[in-house]
Amino acid sequence: MKEKNYKKTLLACYLGFVTQAISANFTPLLFLTFKETYEIGLEKIALIPSVFYLTQLLIDFAAAKFVDKIGYRICVVSSQVLSAAGLVLMAVLPELLFAPFLGILIAVVLYAIGSGLIEVLVSPIVEACPFENKDGMMSLLHSFYCWGAVGVILGSTLFFTVFGIANWKILAMIWAAVPLYNAFNFITCPIERLSEDGESMRPGQLLRLPLFWMLILLMICSGASEASMAQWASAFTESAMGVSKTIGDLAGPCLFAAFMGISRIFYGKMSDKLNLTKTMSACGVLCVICYLTAALSSLPIIGLAGCAFCGVAVGIMWPGSISISSQKCPKGGTAMFAFLALAGDLGATVSPAIVGNVSNMVGGNLKIGLLAATAFPLILIFSLTVLNRKFNRLSK
Repeated sequence: MKEKNYKKTLLACYLGFVTQAISANFTPLLFLTFKETYEIGLEKIALIPSVFYLTQLLIDFAAAKFVDKIGYRICVVSSQVLSAAGLVLMAVLPELLFAPFLGILIAVVLYAIGSGLIEVLVSPIVEACPFENKDGMMSLLHSFYCWGAVGVILGSTLFFTVFGIANWKILAMIWAAVPLYNAFNFITCPIERLSEDGESMRPGQLLRLPLFWMLILLMICSGASEASMAQWASAFTESAMGVSKTIGDLAGPCLFAAFMGISRIFYGKMSDKLNLTKTMSACGVLCVICYLTAALSSLPIIGLAGCAFCGVAVGIMWPGSISISSQKCPKGGTAMFAFLALAGDLGATVSPAIVGNVSNMVGGNLKIGLLAATAFPLILIFSLTVLNRKFNRLSK
């Protein structure tokens, strides 16, 4: 009997997170282009990320019900096809429809559905593979979102510099080739079930577990700790250092994503020698220090360092929370992974808005908004402490 090639599964999952990074990071680079080309107001353009994240949240929620019924392979292949279709239609629909903004939103919804499915499915697919050192594998897996984000920002910036931003539609087609190619990887790679039929807990059973709600809180804070800085890094760099948007994008979110990727690779290589809970608690403390440094430093370069090293601090929070959930609740099944993705996305959606609103309340001072964001890693440290003391046994 031919031995199954799980390395192909791992490659497909890596490219799955790269696809998600393309979906999340490419379109925001085109906001001003949409404004000028299609004469779309900024108030409408502001709806694009809201539609993307809301659609992703809805898919996270719905996936708990339909993924096990339809099957992992059909759903994950669909995630790649929908992502590719959304990117292609982003270049085509605005020119075909009477309202260009409607075409953009249709494209966004399509690749957001794909992105939501990727988030729900890729982690349990890797978790179900017979790999050793699952903590390290999960951290390494999630690092590919970071490298995907860095690649999209750098690659797009280089393309626009060489060929001009007017040719963005060609680049959209190029990026669409990644999920299209990866769809064939998922069609042919081995995919195992996370648990046998009847063994996984149902959504209703999960919702009645106090342990589950602590895991949800941990995931919300992980997403919030990451997104609060990631979403405001460019604006913070521009305002604090007085640089252009291009340099702000490269020095802010790009540097943040690179440090986050380095953190995940480092933990992936060293996880067998490190205690996950203690490491995450230490990262929570480092995250608080980084937010305080960015918010309180009077020297712009020190503030930028706080922003960049925050990527190191939050790097293992999201994959670490997933690994802890798998350890504490091993029969959580697909429903648990779907709810964890929902919780992480909820934290990532709400926290940047909180930072922005707090900043507006104090006259647009972004440093005060970032200071308020220290609440998220502090709650994460508290959640880890409670989980370690009160829920030390695995759920049966």
